[in-house]
Order: sequence, then C-alpha cells, then structure tokens
Amino acid sequence: QVQLIESGGGSVQAGGSLRLSCQASGFTDSTYCMGWFRQVPGKEREGVAVIDNDGVTTYVDSVKGRFTISQDNAKNIYLQMNSLQIEDTAMYYCGADSPCEGGSSWGALRLLLKENAFGFWGQGIRVTVSS
Repeated sequence: QVQLIESGGGSVQAGGSLRLSCQASGFTDSTYCMGWFRQVPGKEREGVAVIDNDGVTTYVDSVKGRFTISQDNAKNIYLQMNSLQIEDTAMYYCGADSPCEGGSSWGALRLLLKENAFGFWGQGIRVTVSS
C-alpha cells in the first residue's frame, strides 16, 4: 500500500512563504505520478499542482508564478509556496498514482478531477494565511 505523509504546514501572514513536504513510500511499480490538492469547508477539493513520471509539472492558474512543485529521487514531493494569499488557506493533500506514465495532456486533465484525481492520498495538512 502506498503511504503518503504531509508535513510543513502552519500559519503565516499574507505575503509570506511555506514549504510543504510529502514523504512517499510503498510504491511497487517504477512509474508514478504525484501532486497537491487543497480543500476548504463547503467546497470541493481542487487541484493545485501535479508532476508526472517524467518530471513535467502543471499548475492551476491561481498559483502560477507563486508555487513550485518538485520531486526528489526518493519519490518525495514538495510544494514551495511564496507570496501566500488569504485565499490559499486550506487543507492541503498529497496524492499519488502508480503505475502512471503521465503525458502531454495528463497534468491539465488530472487537475480537474478533484477528489478522484489520485488513487492514494495523505491525511492532509493545514495551511492558514492571515492578514
């Protein structure tokens, strides 16, 4: 079973930065795709950023230029969040699928799938941005 554990959340003032980490383990296939989604009470889970098996990244428009998703050789992923806004306040979830090859259109499509985007999810970590 794939296990995903998020860390690095917390509270920050608007304009500040946070770096989320997702520790991944349990992959049995050599190919995989991962990403970050977020959710607030009363709203559906929405895509933030995804990265495919080749390292190609895709971002939702609202975070482009502010957030950066990355991955290390141990299959962990990270989300560097700069210039945080009050609207970024949410529970952030790390997700993964394996096997997964990704592709030229995979990222944009996966960001639209909301809570069904990935087969595996972490428990979530809270990010609060205040004025």
